[in-house]
Formats: sequence, C-alpha cells, structure tokens
Amino acid sequence: MDNKPRLSNARQKAVLRQRRRKVAKRVNEGNIYIQSTFNNAIISITDKTGNVAAWASAGSCGFKGTKKSTPFAATQTAKIVIEKAKNFGLERAFIYISGVGNGREAAVRAFAGSGVQITGIKDITPLPHNGCRPKKPRRV
Repeated sequence: MDNKPRLSNARQKAVLRQRRRKVAKRVNEGNIYIQSTFNNAIISITDKTGNVAAWASAGSCGFKGTKKSTPFAATQTAKIVIEKAKNFGLERAFIYISGVGNGREAAVRAFAGSGVQITGIKDITPLPHNGCRPKKPRRV
C-alpha cells in the first residue's frame, strides 16, 4: 500500500482545474479546407493528421447577413487564417475546396499571394449521383 498523504476532495478538484500550459505547435505542412456556401465562408487549417490548428469564418470576422457570402469576405477570412497560420510556421499546404459559394476563388487567391507554398488544389464538393426522387408531375 502507498503511504502517500491523500489530498482532500477540494484540493483534488483544484489540481484538476489548473490549466495546462499550451505547447507551441509547429506545423510546417498541412491542409487548408475552404467551405464556401451561399451563406458563409469557413476556412480551416489542419496538420497532416487532421487536427485543426486555426480556423475562421466570415461571420467570426465581423461580416453579417448577405455580406458573409461575398468574395471580399472570403478574402478577409483567408487573411485572418493566414496570420494565425504564420504563428505556427505553416510553409506548405494542400487546399481542399468544398461548396458552391462566391468566395471559392477569392480565398484560393488570398492563399496563393500569402507566401504559403500550395502543393495542390482539390475540389471535394459533394455531387449527387442520382439525387433525390423528383416531385410527382403536377395535375392541371
């Protein structure tokens, strides 16, 4: 048996509540996911294993309503994510684009001009193979 002194419940909870120090991430190579819908643009940067290192959306950047789906909002969102990515040393990235919104090309152009080396671009927008069953014909 242990002869260590036991901590009280309050002390155990206090020890558990202490926040661990964040370890500085170094992500040299990663993936950039651009999701551009008709209502918003969401950009995430992950490492090679898929852990999200930085993200931003047009809504989190201060755009509201219909302005969130504009190419300008996507560009500003990409610039904010690039600043976050510079903090952990992103050098090379593969871009995955999803969605049919207006900000697709604008976000890619922002990353191309940022100094991050783009290794490739892939469109992963889901496409229906046969789609939903169509509505029955209207009787007039």
